[in-house]
Amino acid sequence: MIKEEVVVALNTIDARMFSKMFLAGAKNLEHKKEWINELNVFPVPDGDTGTNMTMTIMSAAKEVAALEDPDMKTLAKAISSGSLRGARGNSGVILSQLLRGLTKGVNEHDEIDTHIFADAFEKAVETAYKAVMKPKEGTILTVAKGAADKARELADAGCDDLNSFFGQIIEHAAYVLNQTPEMLPVLKQAGVVDSGGQGLLEVLKGAYDIFQGKELDLSIVDVAPVASRMAAESQEEVNIKFGYCTEFIILLERNFNIKNEIDFKEYLESIGDSIVVVADDDVVKVHVHTNDPGLAIQKALKYGSLSNMKIDNMRLEHQEKLIRMSEKGAAVETSAEKKEVGFIAVSVGEGINEILRSLGVDYIIEGGQTMNPSTEDMLNAIEKVDADTIFILPNNKNIILAANQAQSLVEDKNIMVIPTKTVPQGITAVINYVPDLTPEENEANMLEEIKNVRTGQVTYAVRDTVIDDKTIKQGDFMGITDKGIRAVDTQMDQVTFEMIEDMIDEDVELISIYYGSDVDEEDAEKLRAKVEAQHVDCDVELQFGGQPIYYYIVSAE
Repeated sequence: MIKEEVVVALNTIDARMFSKMFLAGAKNLEHKKEWINELNVFPVPDGDTGTNMTMTIMSAAKEVAALEDPDMKTLAKAISSGSLRGARGNSGVILSQLLRGLTKGVNEHDEIDTHIFADAFEKAVETAYKAVMKPKEGTILTVAKGAADKARELADAGCDDLNSFFGQIIEHAAYVLNQTPEMLPVLKQAGVVDSGGQGLLEVLKGAYDIFQGKELDLSIVDVAPVASRMAAESQEEVNIKFGYCTEFIILLERNFNIKNEIDFKEYLESIGDSIVVVADDDVVKVHVHTNDPGLAIQKALKYGSLSNMKIDNMRLEHQEKLIRMSEKGAAVETSAEKKEVGFIAVSVGEGINEILRSLGVDYIIEGGQTMNPSTEDMLNAIEKVDADTIFILPNNKNIILAANQAQSLVEDKNIMVIPTKTVPQGITAVINYVPDLTPEENEANMLEEIKNVRTGQVTYAVRDTVIDDKTIKQGDFMGITDKGIRAVDTQMDQVTFEMIEDMIDEDVELISIYYGSDVDEEDAEKLRAKVEAQHVDCDVELQFGGQPIYYYIVSAE
């Protein structure tokens, strides 16, 4: 009797085992999310593939964990619905579509064998590819397709042993993942595999572990509703390892040679991270995140006196940010008066938010580079805006898929997603809205106008890498345009000016500069004057954006 049950377990699985496998896959992805984040090609401080995929699958895992002894149909609905609504970022949306297709392939069966799994894997890949307008190989899609192809090959060859079936699929998926750098040169240059593909592999590995009988903790910690950013933000606070952002300048009073610089950097690395040490003639600029700023200061005093000292409590700033976000969320109410047309925009930064509101945007979803809103966030915003037609401006290429997914889930309103990839494109889109035109005419007009917007953004590198044929060191400033990383330097103003020069040609008439929360107005004004002097035929506008992480956002039209 026992032997017969073992044979059945190896050839089919029921809803109970499928549920455990799904939860184990979700938990394994959660455990590996920071490592997956680090696989992002661009060394920007918003590499969040692991975070986006984790929050997507954990949204579904929460619904699955709440079920008591579900049948396959109920389980499939929980996985599909939870992941679709919780999806955030391109990687998260693609993962949700893979899960949606997979569950469509199994929901009519009480037990699943290799043939049903093979059909389901193919359905998953088909659904995910359809969700992406221009599928790119060398990504999570390629890894998923490789797994599906292997599943079909094994099932057609008569493989009925699920243990062997799963093992060979994972082995092949790992092989395909290792080939992704050969498909995307940017991965090869950065020396990494595709982060989304790695995330999918971790889900498969976790599911396989529980199938093989490994003892795993499948408990799902309850979190706030998906629409709230508070849970994710609070978790980020817990992960702030070093609490004080410490900056100062050393006015050198003794020799500071290369050995001194190396020794000083090594000392700072022993007490913190995010280290930048730039020696320039008789001064040294220092930046470090540490739990004891005094130690960094004491060490620096051995080389000279200090000036321009600045110490910020990042944990306290984070708490204040949460309070501000909470207050903003509480202040937003459903439109008191029904409108024919409404606007929803994704944005972050006090100044940029105010600009969008002044142009007629009804609802601001807080988010952007570092906080990709979920499909659920989009749906909640749509509910708040009482209009027959609603235009959504994602203002970030990593949010467009989530907006499209929200659009597909709404039936009682006409939702139109304008695929704006940057805030300047969003501003241009709403400026070009004409009330007298139909929604379709406005859509066509806005789509045409955003093509004329060039965008540049300045941020800092979070790790050493080589990309776009540029050697980048942790802490360097980077100027990133629509064409990629165009300027790298240790001086922010130099990087910003070089980036702007790269963006401008004889067709440009207007240059708009939005300076962030970490830039002084005086420095921003100096930059504006320098650009204006260089381009006398262009109108140069300077506005406070207040955005975090990105010191400057620049548009050229």
